[in-house]
Amino acid sequence: MTHIDSTLNRRTVVRTALAAGLALPVGGALASCAGGGSSGTGSGGGKKSATGKTSADNPFGMAAKSKVDAVIFNGGYGTDYVTFAGKVVEKKHPGSTVKVSPSTQIAQQLQPRFVSGNPPDLVDDSGAQAIGVNTIAPKLEDLAPVLEANNLEGKKIADTLYPGVKERGLIGDKMLVLNYVMTIYGLWYSASLFEENGWTAPKTWDDLLDLGAKAKTKKKYLFAWGKEAATYYQTLVMDSAIKEGGDEVRLALENLKPKAWSQKPVQDVLAKLEKIVKSGYMKPGGAGTQFTQAQAQWSKDQSAILYPSGSWIENEMKSQTKKGFKMTGIPEPTLTSSSKMPFDALNAAPGEQFIVPSQGKNVAGGKELLRAMLSKEAATNFAKTKLAPTVVKDTVPEGGFGSTALQSQIKMLDAAGDKVFNIRFVDLYGTNPDMLVPWNSFLSGKLDAKGLTKALQQITDKVANDSSVKKVEIK
Repeated sequence: MTHIDSTLNRRTVVRTALAAGLALPVGGALASCAGGGSSGTGSGGGKKSATGKTSADNPFGMAAKSKVDAVIFNGGYGTDYVTFAGKVVEKKHPGSTVKVSPSTQIAQQLQPRFVSGNPPDLVDDSGAQAIGVNTIAPKLEDLAPVLEANNLEGKKIADTLYPGVKERGLIGDKMLVLNYVMTIYGLWYSASLFEENGWTAPKTWDDLLDLGAKAKTKKKYLFAWGKEAATYYQTLVMDSAIKEGGDEVRLALENLKPKAWSQKPVQDVLAKLEKIVKSGYMKPGGAGTQFTQAQAQWSKDQSAILYPSGSWIENEMKSQTKKGFKMTGIPEPTLTSSSKMPFDALNAAPGEQFIVPSQGKNVAGGKELLRAMLSKEAATNFAKTKLAPTVVKDTVPEGGFGSTALQSQIKMLDAAGDKVFNIRFVDLYGTNPDMLVPWNSFLSGKLDAKGLTKALQQITDKVANDSSVKKVEIK
């Protein structure tokens, strides 16, 4: 049995146990789980969720002097922005308290709590070890009423947000996810380093190969990677393949179709990346390097000159970025001049998945904390301190708070216009932990494109053929 086979079989055991309401030991469990059972506010552990009177200032009926329990992914954005919103809630509801617990192991930490009916009131289900929202959909609250409520400034929340927030959060016909951050995926580089060397930012995969050769003459690598973030290169490959082949490529991947990874645009892009690996343009040792250390090889040491990531990268590396770096983002490259989508097309969408478990002890409190996060005060605080826009409009000034990376994000969004797409299946089904294994092998040069394709298809086929996992049709 291969490592991937073993991993997927253990994932099935986790799904089956959760559906049956059985407890599983945390030790050694995979960072993925699934859930069955019935939804319904106040069903947690047989105890009714605390409630109070509803009003314009308290639209969800948060009980007086109650406690709100939030578990937040401690990744590129940290957790202090939720703490900030928590202080806003505590001020509006004197005597109430908001506890914000950071986690990098969301699934492993929370799986036992979902099974026992004692989940937190608010969860940021993000990161490499996310649960996978679709796997616990029956246990989550519909968040559409949050958008219909007024924010703390008295405006209807839905009217203050970028388009697509509700649609991005739909699982079936219910909005079970509130994605908080406008995440833009692209390639990131130091404009000052490029200017110093006379390099031009790449627009095609051939440009990347040419740039790799130029970097090598300066004793630098084109790319670096870390073991927990190897699948950042999967996003890069998928995005370029979608630009090349259009929506049909995206939909085959999204809907877990047989041979989705064998589509020609995907294979053609993989071939280019394989050439980069074989040419020695990838900094060695990534499979044994913690991902922020690998990112520092790019942002601080500058031994690598490009890095594929979401727009959280600036904030994540702000303490490990060389002075005068001028971090700048560009869209991912196209493959050919005849690509169905232009270079300016972006993988961009609301991200950072917030959910409210129906069995939480303070469901109303979880929603009230979300309402505070969607206030202009909290959203502006996030943009200023994290250097990334939230889903709340008009909170980023033209100067981007002095951030070249944030300025480039706004430029990319403007240039893309309506040519924006996104990929959801990895988050929906929690496949990232499994996918990290073959990607680390591929980037290390130990697995070729054919082997990587087989491994990725095996992972998606396993989910597609698992009848215990409810599928979401993406259109």
